[in-house]
Amino acid sequence: MRTLFELFVCFFKIGCFTFGGGFAMVALIQEQVSRKKWIGEREFLDMLILAQSAPGPIALNIAVFVGYKVRGLRGALASLLGVVIPSFVIILVIAILFADFRHNPYVDAAFKGMRPAVVALILIPLVSLVRQMNRWVYPVIVGVALSIWKLEWSPMWMLGAAAAGGIFHMWYTSKKLGK
Repeated sequence: MRTLFELFVCFFKIGCFTFGGGFAMVALIQEQVSRKKWIGEREFLDMLILAQSAPGPIALNIAVFVGYKVRGLRGALASLLGVVIPSFVIILVIAILFADFRHNPYVDAAFKGMRPAVVALILIPLVSLVRQMNRWVYPVIVGVALSIWKLEWSPMWMLGAAAAGGIFHMWYTSKKLGK
């Protein structure tokens, strides 16, 4: 029972103190999961890839995956509720009070001040993920990013092509090694 409560509290804190959406939460989730030794770094990165590929917000997906890994279905539910409740309450309060403070210069200044921190929180898991990759993948990353950004290719097609390329690479390597 204690671990369920720990999962809920951990993800509740992350939900309360994270601005900038799911990607900004990833760094905090990774730090907490590592600190509590619930999941290893490599397994977390695999979960991150899976969470990104699954439909839905990435932070919710990761919360569910971590909770499930730690305590099964109950752990997934505890983590999910922990990460969702703060956002739900905050959005509800903002929706009720939005008209009163949307033109407040202090609120506007606070949000502008948080932007660089949000960008940093998004970059942290990205850097961790890139460090785990082989250097030959870097040109592929740049090529895919430019294809999506400049050529406006669909990210879904790029993900599909990357998955097919990974499967082909595994097949080719295993055939070459005679496995």
